[in-house]
Amino acid sequence: MLYLKTLIIVVQLLSALGVIGLVLLQHGKGADMGAAFGSGASGSLFGATGSANFLSRTTAVLAAIFFVSTLTLTYLGSDRSRPSAGLLGAAATAPAAASAASAPVAVPAAIPASAASAPGQDVPK
Repeated sequence: MLYLKTLIIVVQLLSALGVIGLVLLQHGKGADMGAAFGSGASGSLFGATGSANFLSRTTAVLAAIFFVSTLTLTYLGSDRSRPSAGLLGAAATAPAAASAASAPVAVPAAIPASAASAPGQDVPK
């Protein structure tokens, strides 16, 4: 399971870096006006509009991969475990069970009835 999470984290990281790089490579809306006056976009590898379509489609695919990997990591990370009493509760039960099993506990002598305080005895009437 650890290898699967590591693989998904690597895929998520690479897709995030790819989205960042492709967004930075794309031209904004104002760049179209410069292409009309001969900025050289028509001489590119994909043609005048081919690079915009290729970059936008690749960005969309990488964004979808990032989204799916994020949801998958969230699902794998939400492993429902047994409810526990916390660190102190788990630590307190282990030594008590170990000491009870290893040695018998001495029972103290009975407390006299006059020394025992019942609730409400010390309240004046």
